[in-house]
Amino acid sequence: MSDWPRRPWTPKSARKASHPNARFCVPASQCPVIAPEWQDPAGVPISAILFGGRRATTVPLVNEALSWQHGTFLGAIMSSETTAAAAGQVGALRHDPMAMLPFCGYHMGDYFAHWLKLGAQADAAKLPRIFYVNWFRKSADGKFLWPGYGENSRVLKWVFERVHGTAHAVDTPIGRLPAPGALDLSGLKLSDTALDELLRVDIEGWSSELPVMKKHFEKFGSRLPQGLRDELGALEQRLASTNATA
Repeated sequence: MSDWPRRPWTPKSARKASHPNARFCVPASQCPVIAPEWQDPAGVPISAILFGGRRATTVPLVNEALSWQHGTFLGAIMSSETTAAAAGQVGALRHDPMAMLPFCGYHMGDYFAHWLKLGAQADAAKLPRIFYVNWFRKSADGKFLWPGYGENSRVLKWVFERVHGTAHAVDTPIGRLPAPGALDLSGLKLSDTALDELLRVDIEGWSSELPVMKKHFEKFGSRLPQGLRDELGALEQRLASTNATA
């Protein structure tokens, strides 16, 4: 038996077998519905990439990026509210770009640049769609609005249908959200009020976070790609325009 750096290990060893940041994982090959081509050396087409944070407010249930660059931006500003499992104040906003901050072995600004370069060099028609999901939106009384767990497959169904061009979306200042009736809610006891809140674009909330996003991007200094600065500016303009016409 070996530990995570591949050193001999037994339960009697003085050190732990797993990395301190390890998760509970099993081999992907155990998934009963995994595609048989998943390890094809020629590669496997990727249709969609999903980012997600734990947010009680502001971020809607699902949001489709307007472009590859915009999707990279959404991943770069990904944030969660800290829980009791994390060090620090519970409920504080913590940015973790693409959930990679603890794992990236080189400068995150260069990592973002790699994403943008990949998109610029690729055939746009073959690039995966990028989505941002948030299963943790809460009501004013602190209750979860979305049931989560297996019901998340309803959102994934919309994602798949977007990829195939069969589901409708509405353009908003933050991205594309499911159009009325586009989410399959058959058999689900979800009030219209809860659905409206789950898919509401909180203009005030997003606007109030713009300074936080700017401060977050300052951490990457001159190595933050210009494309992400452009996306932040474009978001600010779209939010301001919506505010002006509201």
